[in-house]
Amino acid sequence: MHLSFYKYQGTGNDFIIVDNREDILHAYSTQLVQELCDRRFGIGADGLMVIKNHREYDFEMVYHNADGSQSFCGNGSRCAVHLANQLGIIDQEAYFLTTDGPHQASIKEDLIHLQLRDVSEIRILKDGYLLNTGSPHYVKHIDDWKDLNVYEAGKQIRNTLPFQKEGVNVNFVSLEQDNKLIVRTYERGVEDETLSCGTGVVAAALIAATKGHTSPITIHTQGGVLQVGFTKKNHHHFQDIQLIGPARMVFKGEVDCNA
Repeated sequence: MHLSFYKYQGTGNDFIIVDNREDILHAYSTQLVQELCDRRFGIGADGLMVIKNHREYDFEMVYHNADGSQSFCGNGSRCAVHLANQLGIIDQEAYFLTTDGPHQASIKEDLIHLQLRDVSEIRILKDGYLLNTGSPHYVKHIDDWKDLNVYEAGKQIRNTLPFQKEGVNVNFVSLEQDNKLIVRTYERGVEDETLSCGTGVVAAALIAATKGHTSPITIHTQGGVLQVGFTKKNHHHFQDIQLIGPARMVFKGEVDCNA
């Protein structure tokens, strides 16, 4: 079959998005997701999203990592909101459903403002922090971020107990002056460093807030700059969390595939 798709990127985190409102992909396999996301034999992407109709929301977005597993994706959600605007599904405001529940978003001056669910639990571990910002994240503070082998260091943490079965995203964070962070992320499901991770920078920002950083925090990733806003209720409880950044359509195309 001929499958139309949109290629998007949000600060270097790149995605394939399929407009499935007319149920073109009635059923599709994990293998198809893996093949389309393959950077040598497919289109190439960190993940694939499917936009669907929903009776109670503007749309539903189902996200798959490059290995086919499902999760919530912050940068992917921002890209889906941008495409929904381009397709005329929404104007400047969106209320949509994803894997971890409903989300609100808005488009302001070419930036997508995505609201994430509240965070009320942060676990302090021996060498870092663990929290869930829609996906599970391990946050570790480092000094030498430039020379760090993120693939090797992230893979080691991701594959240790208790993370082996479900996996965890691993964020290496440098606390900078002027309310800034530098973040590099190893993503589960991609099993490599990505140029940016939306839920990862949110996790890094909330941990930084426990160290004295205040909202909004500017985060520099390998693929660009994001901002995270929030309301800090107490040391481990955050509300009104916003992930703010650009989303760009790279190209539109068609691919032959077997769903």
